[in-house]
Amino acid sequence: MFRYLTAGESHGNSLIAIVEGMPAGLKLSKSRIDHELARRQIGYGRSRRMKMEKDRVRVLSGLRKQVTIGSPVCLLISNKAGAGWESMPPVTALRPGHADLAGVLKYGHGDIRNVLERASARETAMRVGVGAVARIFCEEMGVRILSNVTQIGSVRADSVVKKAQGLEDEVERLIPEIDKSPVRCIDAKASRRMKAAIDKARDKGNSLGGTFEVVAVGIPPGLGSYVHWDRKLDGRLAQAVMSIQAIKGVEIGLGFGYANCRGSSVHDRIIYRDGFFRRMSNNAGGVEGGVTNGEPLVLRAVMKPIPTLRVPLPSVDFITGKRTQAEVQRSDVCAVPAAGIVAEAVAAIEIAKAFQEKFGADSMKEIKRNLKGYLEQIQTTD
Repeated sequence: MFRYLTAGESHGNSLIAIVEGMPAGLKLSKSRIDHELARRQIGYGRSRRMKMEKDRVRVLSGLRKQVTIGSPVCLLISNKAGAGWESMPPVTALRPGHADLAGVLKYGHGDIRNVLERASARETAMRVGVGAVARIFCEEMGVRILSNVTQIGSVRADSVVKKAQGLEDEVERLIPEIDKSPVRCIDAKASRRMKAAIDKARDKGNSLGGTFEVVAVGIPPGLGSYVHWDRKLDGRLAQAVMSIQAIKGVEIGLGFGYANCRGSSVHDRIIYRDGFFRRMSNNAGGVEGGVTNGEPLVLRAVMKPIPTLRVPLPSVDFITGKRTQAEVQRSDVCAVPAAGIVAEAVAAIEIAKAFQEKFGADSMKEIKRNLKGYLEQIQTTD
């Protein structure tokens, strides 16, 4: 089944991933992977490194004539901004909000750089690369995925999810429209206010967090499982998104909005139409009991403000214990737009895994044949 490992440091020579379980017969376009990598680098409030790095992937194995052959796929992204991190000066001033203190205590390091280079969000470039591979697979299965920023700082925006029905036809149009926004927000008025909030935070040496939503359409019912806790798709999606640097909360569908509602007002009514069972609404976010129900998958997440500040917080030196200011590394003012792209990628990975679990994993022909038969089966009511 689909699984992967990444390796590499923020200022090392490169980032690498080994992707296992890609079925044979999938056409992988290097330019498409590069396109997803470029999307991760857009967004107002990013650091100068986004202008220095022009992420491009090298596919070192697993393909022949741009088609997967069933063996592991190896991806490599070079770090142009890498300056040889082994020769960089040590870092001992702890940075609040980072993995610095927990990391040095866990591994016994005397140099925080041994932690921050791997804990850095630079690692997400490779997860987007792997996610691009999964996304291409998902698109072959009829699945489309987008993300949209819904809040930066105190500025809130409209959700892209107007209603459950009809969204499937809008995704292809919405993806480029959202990406045109400097903050990747479909709400034009809110986008302008978000930019102003980022400018204000930058001027004060501060940073901003926010929220985003991820929507996937075209997913058939029946992916995931209610049988065991670790096979529930909503749980796996939540874990995948929570693993993104600086993400501190995830909700599926209505999420925390369920807390102040009565059950009669929020549970999605079921109807039978055009040969399929559908819901009148989508408060469940496309997943019930850990299993997809055929409605659009909707999840939302919150990203904390970037912890590296241009005006650093008071801290202590890890070696001496003396008071000092937190180390200042090159950093974004706001990375919420990019976090949405990373969340798209990890969601695509989990969806691809779920497809393979249900429909097979050896070849695209096998998977498509099994999917077709399953869709015919669930359309009958005998």
